[in-house]
Amino acid sequence: MIYLLETELPKNKSILFALTKVYGIGKKQSSIICKKLGLSTNCKVIELSHDQTNELIKLIENSNLVLSNDLKKLQVLFLKKLINIKAYKGLRKILGLPIRGQRTHTNAKTARRFRR
Repeated sequence: MIYLLETELPKNKSILFALTKVYGIGKKQSSIICKKLGLSTNCKVIELSHDQTNELIKLIENSNLVLSNDLKKLQVLFLKKLINIKAYKGLRKILGLPIRGQRTHTNAKTARRFRR
């Protein structure tokens, strides 16, 4: 069992898709990480040796990626900044309305439901 940034990677999945479980790593970034380590995308997490897992952890820690809790904090700070400067997006967020221009006449019930 491998834990990366407080995320447990599934044992039976390929390393390409298992890395996408970490918040902030997508499919493209995970394929780049696999290429840097020289791992096959079909290689499963359970098949990784101890040395390979250590290399994987070191590579992700040394990369300039913003991941997991740091990324979540940045997103919250960005939203607070939009609200503080009274930007259109921030005001829509406060009112619980769709932010990205969706229609509100008939839809937007889910946006009102996700009020923060």
